Formats: sequence, structure tokens, C-alpha cells
Amino acid sequence: MQKKKLSLQSESEKKRMEPKKNLVVHLLAIATSCIWGTTFASTKVLIEHGLSPAEIMCTRFLMAYIGIWIIAPRQLFSRSLRDEMLLVAAGLTGGSLYFLAENTALQYTYSANVGILVATIPLAMALVSHLFIKGERFHRELLYGGVVALIGISLVVLNGQFILKINPLGDMLTMVAVFMWVIYGLLLKKLEGYSTVFITRKVFFYGIITILPVFLTEPTHFQMNILSQTIVWGNLIYLGIIASLGCYLTWNYVVKKLGVVSCTNYLYLNPIAALLTSICVIGERVTWVALLGSILILTGVFVSEKKKKKKKQIHK
Repeated sequence: MQKKKLSLQSESEKKRMEPKKNLVVHLLAIATSCIWGTTFASTKVLIEHGLSPAEIMCTRFLMAYIGIWIIAPRQLFSRSLRDEMLLVAAGLTGGSLYFLAENTALQYTYSANVGILVATIPLAMALVSHLFIKGERFHRELLYGGVVALIGISLVVLNGQFILKINPLGDMLTMVAVFMWVIYGLLLKKLEGYSTVFITRKVFFYGIITILPVFLTEPTHFQMNILSQTIVWGNLIYLGIIASLGCYLTWNYVVKKLGVVSCTNYLYLNPIAALLTSICVIGERVTWVALLGSILILTGVFVSEKKKKKKKQIHK
């Protein structure tokens, strides 16, 4: 009888703690998305100082890989060849190909084009998940919320300057980046049997390995006068330790807890973080159009998540 009481108490205590845990997971997703929104500015600074997209990606992942060994389990390989191949694919799609496509696109097209096209990731993820992941449904709230958020993103990215030009090569590279991140999300779902730290470490490793062939056609030109600059090292450390090591750990964790669709919805917040960074770092002027866009983005995220909250309440 006493044991039953204790088990009932522990179960009720777990139920009380669950909302708090869920809140922490959602806050981690928001923080991760916002930090990633600031990386456009850091990457742009590094490119302007003479570093190539491949050099930036390789350096940030190398820093993250060295850092993660402090907390990573000493298990070198996954439990099967199939899983190891999935991890190679995760390093390729969520690492080398994604960053190479996105950062190279910034050299050929306007950042506004890249920002708006990358913002289609949540809608693309929801649609693909509906087709390939059991239990993930593409409901109308996702569509309505996505459309509202995309309108808001367009307003934030353009910030009152309605100049959007088509550049086929740059825009196509951006869509390749979008496609890579969607595949990465699906691969994380298939790797749920492994710890977040192990998956993240392997993604960094295979991301580095798969970017190396680029240097055969585009030799690195690291120069000491570039690397000796504080602004260069500051941005590299920010991208490597915070935006890569820290954010990949939190992102892979929240994908496990929230599901790939709910988690990806928070990527709609990227442009708001990018706008705030531009205001604080570059001194960019914010317009009422951008403020309206920010409100629409937040509304879109709320609408996209509304269906799931309803389902949880009905289930309870």
C-alpha cells in the first residue's frame, strides 16, 4: 500500500514538472534560432576580411569538434554500418553542403533573397515530414501560420526597401541549402537511438571530412595577417563555439523532445534576430515595415503551434 502511494506521488510530481521541462525545451529552441539569426552578420564580416565560405565552415566545425570532445562519450562508431552512413549523410547535409551552399549564395545574390528563401525551411520541413514521418501531419494551422510568418519575414528582410531581384545561381544555391537542412531534420529522426552529444560530434566530424575535397579545387589562402585580427578571431570563436558547438547540441536535443516540425517552426524567428543584430552592430535603421513584419512572424509561429497545443489539451 505504501509503495502504491509513493509511486502515485512520484507520477503526480512528474506531471507537475512536465510543463516546466517543456517550457525550457521551447526556450532552448527559441534561443538557438535567434543565435543562428545573428550568424549572417558574422559570416559577412569574415568574408569581407578575405575568408572563403569553405574556410569559414571548416574552421567553425573544427573548433566545435575539438570542443565537444570534452563532453563527448568515447564511443567512436555507431552500432551498425547503416547508422554510420546516416551520420555521414547528416554531416554532409547539416554541415558541409548546407553551409557551402548558403554562404556561397551570399556571394552571388542579395542577402534579402537568401533570407526570404531560407525562411521557407519550416514549411518545406512540415510538408516532407508529413510524407515521410509517421505521426507528423501537415495541418492547416501550419500552412496559415507559415504564410503569415513568410509575409512578416519578407517585410523584416526588406526593411522598407522593396528591392528584390532574381539571381538564378544564388537563389538556386539557397534552395539547395533549404533542401539540405530538411534532409538533415529527417536524418535526426532516424538517429533517435543515440545521444545528442554523440550525434553532434559525428556531424561535426563528417562535416569537416566532406568539406575537404573543396580545397582541391579552391586552395586555402589563410594568411597570418588576416588571422591575427581580433575581429576575425572573435567572429570565428562565436561561430565555432556558440553557433556551432552550443547550438547544434541544443538543436539536436530539442528536435528529439519537440519533434522536427515544431522545432523547425522557431526558425521563423531568424530574421528578427538578424534585424536586431544589424541595428546593434551595423547601426541599420529600423522602419515601421520591419516592426510590422516582426509582429507577423510572431503571430505566424503562434498559429503554427496552436494545433499541437490543442491536441495536448484534448489528450489530457
